[in-house]
Amino acid sequence: MENRLKNKKTDSPDVWTAVQHLQKAIAAGGVDPKLLALVHLRASQINGCSACVHASVAGGKKAGDTDERLHTVAAWREAPFYTDAERAALALAEAATRLQDGAPGVTDEIWEEVNAHFTEEQIGAINLEIALTNFFNRINRTIKEPAGRTWG
Repeated sequence: MENRLKNKKTDSPDVWTAVQHLQKAIAAGGVDPKLLALVHLRASQINGCSACVHASVAGGKKAGDTDERLHTVAAWREAPFYTDAERAALALAEAATRLQDGAPGVTDEIWEEVNAHFTEEQIGAINLEIALTNFFNRINRTIKEPAGRTWG
């Protein structure tokens, strides 16, 4: 796959400053970086963003997660490797990412489960991670960003 955007220097520095502020807000939310990487990975898998799948696996490994957990997150419901809190966050990530016509979105049941495991500040960080992941997934799919590149 070849990137459609030939000159990335046309990117606005204001956009990247805003993204950095969002990433700082997510980090300040008190959520385990391993969980954030799992959320990022699952949303990116759903959206078919190879660049973000690659980046989130690397981020998860850097945060100390295992290959076993990273490789089975696509089947997290059937895999025994995740805590109840992680399962709640993954369900939220899936529901918030799948907003196509007719999808139920984030149900009250999903929201109640998330609230049972996280503080409001943590939920805010998880929601922001999901939104930012979907933002990057859409940009990367549009410009055909290949997996394996580094940003920054």
